[in-house]
Amino acid sequence: MTGFVARQYLAWRSRRGLDPLSLIPDYALMPLRRDGLDPVPALREAREDHPVRDFPLPFGVKAWLVTGHAEAREILGRSSGLSTDFGHLVGSAGIKSGQNPGGLGFTDPPEHTRLRRLLTPEFTGRRLSRLGPRIAEIVEGRLDAMAELHAAGEEIDLVRDFATPIPSLTICELLGIPYDERDEFQALSTARFDLLGGAASSAFDKISESLDYLRGVVERQRAEPGDGLLGMLIREHGEELDTDELAELADGLLTGGLETSASMLALGAVLLLRDESVAAMVRDEPESVPGFVEELLRYLTVVQIAFPRFATQDMVVGGVAIAEGDALLVSLSGADRDPRLTPDPEVFDPRRPPSPHLAFGHGIHRCIGAELARMELRTAYPALLQRFPKLAFAADERTLPLRTTSVVYGVDALPVTLG
Repeated sequence: MTGFVARQYLAWRSRRGLDPLSLIPDYALMPLRRDGLDPVPALREAREDHPVRDFPLPFGVKAWLVTGHAEAREILGRSSGLSTDFGHLVGSAGIKSGQNPGGLGFTDPPEHTRLRRLLTPEFTGRRLSRLGPRIAEIVEGRLDAMAELHAAGEEIDLVRDFATPIPSLTICELLGIPYDERDEFQALSTARFDLLGGAASSAFDKISESLDYLRGVVERQRAEPGDGLLGMLIREHGEELDTDELAELADGLLTGGLETSASMLALGAVLLLRDESVAAMVRDEPESVPGFVEELLRYLTVVQIAFPRFATQDMVVGGVAIAEGDALLVSLSGADRDPRLTPDPEVFDPRRPPSPHLAFGHGIHRCIGAELARMELRTAYPALLQRFPKLAFAADERTLPLRTTSVVYGVDALPVTLG
């Protein structure tokens, strides 16, 4: 079956409420599997076999798995010859109205260039610096809430009480989204990254639900623009951006800024709870925190696979001939464990010199909120450890509910004691 026919079949299943992702065989999910916090050995073995290797997918879809750092960087850095357009995934005829996430990640130049140019000024260091005090307030507020739970004798879950609310409040502050609506969107954001949620929670349905919600937010902002990013875009570019485009941009920023940062905060806390010496360093040596955060980003690389690329022309990558129409799956977690990037990459070394990791991607689709995420991590970890220096696991680490097949790797609960 050709790739075109396969995509039409996947689209047919999607239109009938059947989750097309449930058809993915177990071997094809290997790049999303982990052994604790580490990619499974099979991913390293794939890279050692060849950093660009044939990776057959169902229905004859021709795909290549890219696990080498240099090769991944080359592909992500290409501005032509590759497409991330969403229609390649299911066939444009199969996308229901409201199911195309669009935004930056699933859009090609020149449309991508136009949209990113509108957003970039709001994500410069100077503009983001105004959020610094607000992020510190958000973190302190969550620590106060945890102390209150402790005083009341209630269980504390770092995912629920710390890791998720901090980026949720921050991104809502940035965009001007009402925080009292966060729970609904938070559930949609998490579910859409889980590839095996079943037909009832199809990733495509979650895209549709979140976009419907955000269209309502945009319409309310059109009537009364707020002080956040959405209000700014409506005031300055409201005539050139329709409601769907604004909702898609907000959807990309919310899902990208919420789930990824929440996963980093939670999994980073696991590493800190494992090693008292690393926790002491982060707590007592402010100058060490930026390097710790960069190594944490590299080591965890919670976004496991980049947006799929589809070749729009023949090319050669890593000595391998890629044909027009082939799919390229770039394993960010595999590339960031490449020994060509840094020595002993399987070891977490918080004093390691920063490396050009791919945790935020690279090239035109590099995460636009990278600096915002760094601000959150650099603020949250020291504050957590300074307030609660005796923080400890409240359950055996081996029992933590780690996600098994999620594009964004994470943990669903992290019970702790404050000491």
